[in-house]
Amino acid sequence: MKTYKTYLYVLGILAGSLLNASCSDLLTEEPNSYYQKKDIFETKAKAAMAVVGVYEELPTLYGYLDMAFPCSDDTYYVSGQTADKGRRDIAHYKVTSSNTWVNSVWQGNYTGIERANYTVEGIEGMPGYAEDKDLQALVAEVKFLRALYAFNLVRYWGDVPFKTTSTNVDKNVFQPRCSREIIYDQIVEDLNFAKTHLPWANTSTTPEKVTQGAARGLLMRVLLQRAGYSLQMDGSITRPDDDKRKSYFEDVIKEWEAFNANGYHDFYPGGYTELFKGFSAGTLNSIESIFEIAFYSPDGKTGAKGYWGTYIGPSVAHPGISVTEVNQFMGRANAMFRVVPEWKGFFDVQEEDADGNVITGDERRDVMVCTYKYTWDKELYNHKKVINKNGKDWYPGKWRREWMPIGYKDPNVTDVNLCYLRYADVVLMAAEAYNETGDTPEAWKLLNSVRKRSGAREITTETYTELMKEKVYKLRFISDGDDAGKFRTALYWERGFELAFEGQRKYDLIRWGVIKEALALFGSRSEVNTSTTTAYPAGDNFQKGKHELFPIPLDELQLNPMFESKNNPNY
Repeated sequence: MKTYKTYLYVLGILAGSLLNASCSDLLTEEPNSYYQKKDIFETKAKAAMAVVGVYEELPTLYGYLDMAFPCSDDTYYVSGQTADKGRRDIAHYKVTSSNTWVNSVWQGNYTGIERANYTVEGIEGMPGYAEDKDLQALVAEVKFLRALYAFNLVRYWGDVPFKTTSTNVDKNVFQPRCSREIIYDQIVEDLNFAKTHLPWANTSTTPEKVTQGAARGLLMRVLLQRAGYSLQMDGSITRPDDDKRKSYFEDVIKEWEAFNANGYHDFYPGGYTELFKGFSAGTLNSIESIFEIAFYSPDGKTGAKGYWGTYIGPSVAHPGISVTEVNQFMGRANAMFRVVPEWKGFFDVQEEDADGNVITGDERRDVMVCTYKYTWDKELYNHKKVINKNGKDWYPGKWRREWMPIGYKDPNVTDVNLCYLRYADVVLMAAEAYNETGDTPEAWKLLNSVRKRSGAREITTETYTELMKEKVYKLRFISDGDDAGKFRTALYWERGFELAFEGQRKYDLIRWGVIKEALALFGSRSEVNTSTTTAYPAGDNFQKGKHELFPIPLDELQLNPMFESKNNPNY
């Protein structure tokens, strides 16, 4: 892992500087870099460096900026109520067009698309491209990344300016809104190209590099989002007609069949808990982990700095040590986020040990919900684990300092990757598609394969009442009067159990058309909200027909006359 990340970091510095120079709006002078602009796409090696430059924007977005965007009903909210034009306002649905994090994520995704456009044009223009599979594979990686950035734009803002030409070709910087359906068409086209020109992963593959499985998995995610509800520019919330939705679900199933035919990707052999311990420890496995966003900082101050396990994770106090002792202790963890504590009681657990840890049942509970923190004990001269009895102080637990190698380069920074797409998500997406096309028995089979891996009992006709009616909240906004409805209810919970904090929950709720209802349900019942304190105000603040999308950043509205000063609905 370290060798690859170092390679990525070194190439990223040069590639990023090249592409920053090349992509600057209307720039005419030659860039101040090792290679002249006209020489970037002279050889395959230099073209590969340009591709690394397109990857380089991912850690900028996902290092911490994107962490608050998916806060929703299930897994986390931001500690504190003070308005900050950043993470708190996003998580608590008080966001405005002047939010600095929203503006940064907007800019970051457009930077990624501009770099991708420039790189696609450059490589496709190289001599022999039409016959060169290596060059085509490089373009396939870039088109995957362009699709990822574009998908962010559609999910976050709906209809937005969009083009597939760089400013070097089309110097018209200001673009009008483009229909999300046109953008979706381009995303699908890019991912179809990527899956056709990229190899499948194997035992020697790193998940930090795009493969065919990544392209197919992201395509499944895109198709399900496209099939669901979304907020339109006129304020209505609609979804495609039944025939169109059915075609999207059928396409999801085709991608799943390709996974099965290849046969490499599967659940991590070590189990669920070890999977996440491995993420924190820096273990790369391409079996379950299909695509990861890589973080590596050589000194904790430069490079792709990560905050997984610090900004999100259990609290760890800063050790009171000298600079010569940093290799002997854990770094700190700010723990900006909290778990909605009621989820801890929803998991299928039959037996616990004296400390309350799962012995028999769903091991995901003790990974998802961390009920302790680490303080610094001056007398012990070490960290001390402290159990938090108050659910208000429980933390997301998938990334933890204690699972990382001891020592740090910077007390706040980690080299922990974010797994953007993994096999269990692919299985649940396929299960949803089968259910929506009438094959509910196959849907149950797939969903229960995920539960079996975690130690949870299978959901059947006989166990549905016990596991879905008596164990969790009754969902009045999802009908379970038939088998398909029972599956939708189970899937609502299962995707929360399995994929907590991994960036999908909020967008599941939006596409299912139930986000307002889900937030209100949890907000009204959570122990963190009392008669005097509302620590988790999302249910009160969320406005249907507004908060399904983020506002267009104020700077963009003022700069781009094509917006005609019109923001997204109700902003």
